[in-house]
Amino acid sequence: MFFNDSKAPTKRRAVPLLPLRDIIVFPHMVSQLFVGRERSIHALDAAMAQNKEVMLAAQKNAKTNEPTPEDVFMYGTLGTIMQLVRLPDGTVRVLVEGRRRAKIKKFLQSDEYFLVDIEEAEETVEKNVEIEALMRSIQAAFEEYLKLNKSVEPDELRSIQLIDEPSRLADTVIANMPTVKLSDRQDLLENANAKARLEKLHELLRSEVEILLVQKKIRSRVKKQMEKTQKEYYLNEQMQAIQKELGGTERDELKNELAEIEDQLKAKKLSEEAQEKAKKELKKLKLMHPTSAEATVVRNYLDWIAALPWHEKSEENYDLAIAETVLDEDHYGLRKIKERIIEYLAVQALVRKLKGPVLCFCGPPGVGKTSLAKSIARATGRKFARIALGGVRDEAEIRGHRRTYIGAMPGKLVQTLKKVGTDNPVILLDEIDKLASDFRGDPAAALLEVLDPEQNHSFADHYMDLDYDLSDVMFITTANSLSAIPVPLQDRMEIIELSGYTEFEKMNIATKYLLPRQAKECGLDGVDFKVSESALRTIIHHYTSEAGVRNLEREIGSVARKAARKVVESGKETKINVLAKDVPQFLGVPKYRLDKKEEKDQVGLTNGLYVTSVGGGLLSCEASVVPGKGKIVITGRLEKGMEESMQAAMSYIRSRSALLGLADNFHETIDIHVHFPDFVQKDGPSAGVTAATSIASALLKLPVRRDVAMTGEITLRGRVMPIGGVKEKLLGAHRAGITTVFIPAENQHHLFEVPRRVLKAMRIVLVDSADQVLREAIRFPNADAVFGPRPATLEYRNGDLLETSDLPLPPAAAVPPARPSGTAVAAEEAVRTAQS
Repeated sequence: MFFNDSKAPTKRRAVPLLPLRDIIVFPHMVSQLFVGRERSIHALDAAMAQNKEVMLAAQKNAKTNEPTPEDVFMYGTLGTIMQLVRLPDGTVRVLVEGRRRAKIKKFLQSDEYFLVDIEEAEETVEKNVEIEALMRSIQAAFEEYLKLNKSVEPDELRSIQLIDEPSRLADTVIANMPTVKLSDRQDLLENANAKARLEKLHELLRSEVEILLVQKKIRSRVKKQMEKTQKEYYLNEQMQAIQKELGGTERDELKNELAEIEDQLKAKKLSEEAQEKAKKELKKLKLMHPTSAEATVVRNYLDWIAALPWHEKSEENYDLAIAETVLDEDHYGLRKIKERIIEYLAVQALVRKLKGPVLCFCGPPGVGKTSLAKSIARATGRKFARIALGGVRDEAEIRGHRRTYIGAMPGKLVQTLKKVGTDNPVILLDEIDKLASDFRGDPAAALLEVLDPEQNHSFADHYMDLDYDLSDVMFITTANSLSAIPVPLQDRMEIIELSGYTEFEKMNIATKYLLPRQAKECGLDGVDFKVSESALRTIIHHYTSEAGVRNLEREIGSVARKAARKVVESGKETKINVLAKDVPQFLGVPKYRLDKKEEKDQVGLTNGLYVTSVGGGLLSCEASVVPGKGKIVITGRLEKGMEESMQAAMSYIRSRSALLGLADNFHETIDIHVHFPDFVQKDGPSAGVTAATSIASALLKLPVRRDVAMTGEITLRGRVMPIGGVKEKLLGAHRAGITTVFIPAENQHHLFEVPRRVLKAMRIVLVDSADQVLREAIRFPNADAVFGPRPATLEYRNGDLLETSDLPLPPAAAVPPARPSGTAVAAEEAVRTAQS
């Protein structure tokens, strides 16, 4: 059966329009509205002046302050004004009741307010069992909705349960559901079919109930996890729970960050292992809340993967001439190291793929080990990075910490690769001999894999937990002493020893590098500032005692600063030329004395030779014979091995007693005292020949030539054994004015390292027997009568190798005294000036 729900015939008429924001007034619904717009207030005034009827229609966009006809929905509710109150602020509070649905046919001409021509909608409802079932379902669902949504008054349920008209029930229920969107409410208002409205309403009710149930579930779960006072944490957890229910939707910020990380990883040429690991960690991060601690750890890990230079290489320089020029510009000498680098570049240019060499520069401080590594990087076109290993005692400094620890980070190698941005840099492991170890592990053991070209192609850092290829890295290590480096670690490196600079090398370095640099730093570029060669030698000999040139540069800097002061006081036109005699005025009293030969030949005093990290020099050996009971006293802070060498020298002299004209039991009635002056520790097996000569001179009461020096170890049979430091010892002898030097014949090949000017200035005799040394060093009245005919020997004269069996022994004056560019004269002048 059908019935007409209207109480008046359908008709059209003109009524004022009141546009509404974010609200829809349904029929049978009483609403309180606050009106502030001028046109809307005029519309209410017009309605009050007539029959109090007003058309209530919602705006399409609530933010529109001055709506036009296109901004208003064409369907609305025709209502009646029940009460109108004007408020002090100029707004109007109005109470309206919706009566019937109506459609705006057209807008009529009106300047003060909207006047519309409306047509009331006719509602026809079929009353049957299906409608009745729908109504009951809606009432039941609304009851459940009220239990979950506390914002609706419970009294509304009683009034709704008494409604038996389908259209009124639909309008009343939707009017009490504030959570339904405006578009859904407008659809229900425009639908004139009551059955269709009931079906749509039932669907909306079930959807809202499900949402409210999920919200209740979320609130319940979060409430169990958090305390009531932790409001901020509670909100974060609630958001996390919401994200889980909605399928893992992330914040916009996190989405942008994840997209950025993903783009960075795609741009990298990662290994397969790294790609799989990155995908796994990225997937894990997407499921985490962005503020959780674990998310921060994963994000940092992905940042490290993206920051490493996977297969990113700097362009290398294969031009050998350019590389050689760069090395020569930065360092003087060091021929062996430069040749090794040029060889590496030559092979690299041919094969284009060569495992990075592992070089170890071992030498005293200040000889340029660290700066040489920088020059190698510049010559090869690679980036340079330095890792200081001095005092490192934790293995994790090399391999990193595992991610399970708070604040974990990768090791220094991975950090360095990230910093340089390429995977083929030159990495300097500085002071590798200063590594320590304790309960946290041994860093030297961790370096065994890093410095092994056969293993470092799959280096695994504990933090990264990925294999990284270090085979393209050129590792250079530095050390002052090999004794502190474990043997397995030494085996993995190509050790290149850097001896201390010679006087000539220091002169060249000071002239080409140190002096110009200090003059520039002190602002003496435009000043006539010169330091003579003799002044530089004086500084080297009397104000520094080192293997390198650090102190030399400091002293030159001190001279430059005092010169700068003179320039400021006297003007830039001042000419400053520093001579040897001027050095004490700039640097004060000399700090060191220069080794010099004795003024005359003396009995029992022999010139030996020594070598230290700072160079070579003369080592005086004194022997004295006094009445006694056959004791031999050895003094001078000697190491045990050197004391044993003195015993061997004494035994050799006793074995030659008959040859030397000594009684068989001469040693039973005397004591022999062998002394090495200078209160410094002395060690090394190279003073045996020197001691034997001093002892023989003291026993025979014959002087030793003052212009002769010698070095070599002695056996009981008188054989002279090879020694080390030949180059430095000969330079020291040359500096002290020695004209003849005896060295073991087996050390002949070391003479190729000695500068040519030194070989020309001295007579160097190659001996293999101590008898040859005694024959020439001690002034025998007739040596042939003691030792027989002179045997054939090899010696260098004027830089040429000669066999001297058929040559007469030159007198001491025949060989000119060694004067390398005025060294001795300049030194003596400086000392006398300082003393005066």
